Amino acid sequence: MNAEGLVEVVLPGKVEPEGLEIRHGAVPTAGPGQVLIRMEATGVSFAEQQMRRGRYYDQPAFPFVPGYDMVGTVLTTGEGVEPALAGTRVAALVKVGGWASHVLVDAADVVPVPDGIGAAEAETVVVNGITAWQMLHRKARVRAGQTILVHGANGGVGSVLVQLAQAADVKVIGTASARHHDALRERGVIPVDYRTEDVAARVRELAPAGVDAVFDHVGGRSAVDSWHLLAPGGTLVSYGSASTRDDEGSKQWPVLKLLGRVWLWNALPNRRRAYFFNVWAGRALAKNRFRAQLRADLTQVFGALQRGDVTAQIAAQLPLTRVADALRLAESGTVAGKVVLNP
Repeated sequence: MNAEGLVEVVLPGKVEPEGLEIRHGAVPTAGPGQVLIRMEATGVSFAEQQMRRGRYYDQPAFPFVPGYDMVGTVLTTGEGVEPALAGTRVAALVKVGGWASHVLVDAADVVPVPDGIGAAEAETVVVNGITAWQMLHRKARVRAGQTILVHGANGGVGSVLVQLAQAADVKVIGTASARHHDALRERGVIPVDYRTEDVAARVRELAPAGVDAVFDHVGGRSAVDSWHLLAPGGTLVSYGSASTRDDEGSKQWPVLKLLGRVWLWNALPNRRRAYFFNVWAGRALAKNRFRAQLRADLTQVFGALQRGDVTAQIAAQLPLTRVADALRLAESGTVAGKVVLNP
């Protein structure tokens, strides 16, 4: 039925980007409850950067096909799936498996992409958009008129978070290196240079009473500083430990240490809250609720994209076979937005 064949990227172990392998095979067949998607766009997120170092705290055993999310067109549907889904463009959060020309996904996990949104555009806001939306609206529950601090305001998640916050009439202070400051100012963000400025002191100047929420992907020392910048009733949402990316030793430890701190902080009688956010965590606990929230929230994000509240930031588009270059580019820290892979 499908002559083109499967192309996928395999992560064989802890390797440099050039160590990723391209594998060819037969296109899989959709089983009961599944759809077969022809990938149109997938991307490089922080998760894959961690995974190739063996440092993503719940990654599968090597070898595996990485790729946290993807956008594509449904080619075929399995038994028990609405046949009308075939031919529609959908997005899926898969955690692993997205870096392939054809991907099998449970039909219950796909979210329709509205007309008028291109595959690469949609791809930039799947994992990044869901993460930003849920942290902003489900965890921090921001309200108009509040002030927030976003670390890495030019990054994949940070840039979407900033735009969603501004659509909600929230004032944003954002950390980034100096080369990104003009772009942030154009967006209405107050930029702080984390390389040359004392971030905590500068934020206290800008928000003497403290900020209502901090979004921190750095972890370690940064999370502690972030906690101390909160106003009473404020929320710290920590969603990674970028500061430990190149560390050796246990990949669980930075996360456990952070969880320990979060637990301790939440036990203090100071009306502040801390969360360690992982977009995937809710899935193991309650799959149906996870799916319902994912669909609702991603639909909101796609709506924001359609309205122009959020602009898709595509840093570069490269073919799947140039995945090593894509990873190097994403890890260089020199690009704004998402590095997208096409089949």
